[in-house]
Formats: sequence, structure tokens, C-alpha cells
Amino acid sequence: MEIRKGVLYGVSVGPGDPELLTLKALRVLQKCPVIAAPQTRSGETLALDIVRQAVSLEEKTVLPLYFPMGQDQSRWYAAHEQAAMEIRAHLDAGRDVAMPNLGDVSIYSTFGYLMDILRQRGYEAVMIPGVPSFCAAAARLGTVLVSGDTPLHIIPANSEPLPPLLELPGAKVLMKAGRDLPQTVRALREAGQLERAALVENCGLPNEKIYPRLEPEAEKAGYFTTILVKER
Repeated sequence: MEIRKGVLYGVSVGPGDPELLTLKALRVLQKCPVIAAPQTRSGETLALDIVRQAVSLEEKTVLPLYFPMGQDQSRWYAAHEQAAMEIRAHLDAGRDVAMPNLGDVSIYSTFGYLMDILRQRGYEAVMIPGVPSFCAAAARLGTVLVSGDTPLHIIPANSEPLPPLLELPGAKVLMKAGRDLPQTVRALREAGQLERAALVENCGLPNEKIYPRLEPEAEKAGYFTTILVKER
């Protein structure tokens, strides 16, 4: 008798506050026997740490997955192939796998690459939506991102070149801003948009910091930083 293949679930866990997990995300995390947890080189597993606050992992298999940062494409592709292979072992054994992802799984998500690899090889992958970091950041700032017919642009802060993107009409969300924050602040200042920019660092986490205006100390914010720029 052929063993049923497991299903891979990309589960959005929001930016940090476990209370932002959806009921569907909780249900999927509770039912999957395997949790595939992205981790940093230092061993940090932020998405998994959020899950631990809402779901018991006592009887689950936790599968750590390492994804390197940086621009080395060969290492990057090799890491995704290795992660897909490790997940496949569980799927082939009929075990469903949940992979928690920060924010929403459809926005700059590592899961997307694994989903493509595994779908091409005949496996089923399902996306569970959640709260994006910029929506949570807007709520923490107590501000509406857009209204009426104002467009909203989601831009990686390390985009090259950034200045033309800042000239787009409407509000802007600058994601992953912490990596190149001084350059991003300089681009905003030169575009005359600095006074309309606000920043949230580590949204929803214990070390969250909120800057309604980009003060000098805000330029030292870490990797998980989101900048919101309101329409003029």
C-alpha cells in the first residue's frame, strides 16, 4: 500500500506578538507533527520562538533549517536545496510539515523558494496567510497607511537605485530597512520625505522600539526594521 505523502504548510506567524497568530495558523501548527524552523548562523529561531508561546512543541519533531545571508548565490541555492531535501524525508514518510514564517508567508518569505522546489517535484504545499509586519507597525504607530485611492508601494530598502522608487506617488513601506538604514535615511532626506517617515524596530517583540519620527538614534535600528512613509 502506497504511503500518503505529507503536506508542507507555510505558516505566517506575524511580526512578533503571538496574539497575532490566526486561528488557522494555530490549528495547522497544532496538527503538524514536524515543525521546520528557519534559524540564523548563531542558532536563533525567531519564528519558532513566537510559535512556542502559543503551541506546545513537546511531542513534535523540530527540524532546524539554516539559510545563509549575503549575496553568494551558490551558497544560497545550495541551502534551499538542502532544506528541501530534509523536509522531503518527512513528507515521504507521510508526515505533514509546518514551516513558521515571520510576517506573512507571501511577502519576502523563505518558504516561497522551498514551495517552488517541492511543488516541482510533486509535493503539495499550502500557504497560511497572516499579519504582515508593516500592518502591525502601522497599528503600533496608530496611523492609517493609505485611504481613498492612494496607492501603497512595498519596497525593499536595499533596492538599487532607491531614489526613483521614493518618487512614486502614494505611501511607501520600506522593508528590511535595518541593513542599510543610514543610506535609506539619506535617500529619504534627499527626496524631501524624511519628515513624513516613521520607523518600528522589532515590531511586537519584547525589544520593540517605535520612532514616530526618524530621530538620529533611530539610525542604529537592527535588521527587523520597517519604515512607513505617508503620502504628502
